[in-house]
Amino acid sequence: MFFGQHLLPLDEQRRLTFPAVFRPLLGDGVFAFQGFERNLILLPRPAFEAIGQQIGALSITDPLARLLLRMTLGTAAALSLDAKGRIVLPEELCAFAHLETQTVLVGQGKYLELWAPASWNAQKLSLQDAE
Repeated sequence: MFFGQHLLPLDEQRRLTFPAVFRPLLGDGVFAFQGFERNLILLPRPAFEAIGQQIGALSITDPLARLLLRMTLGTAAALSLDAKGRIVLPEELCAFAHLETQTVLVGQGKYLELWAPASWNAQKLSLQDAE
């Protein structure tokens, strides 16, 4: 299970190194796509395939279903882990999520979210708002 918050550097080649505790759960790589709050969603292959089947079962006559397909499958990238547990994030996904030199990796059980620190801080403030 993916859990916790991890501040991680992103190097000049857009390489992100996963915490060692997560690497066995990732297999040989992840799928990354645009998230719902200007973040990225990272999924191991089995979880991505399951979501792809669920989304693919939606009717293409539904405009919201088409938007969801475009956002997930249309922006997805298959990323391989190297021997050091790193992936190289595509430039367009980094630009979408405003990822530069630091990232916040947030565990969400079956998947991970990757945030720019400023965006994550705004999200945390929203989470702490009792109203």
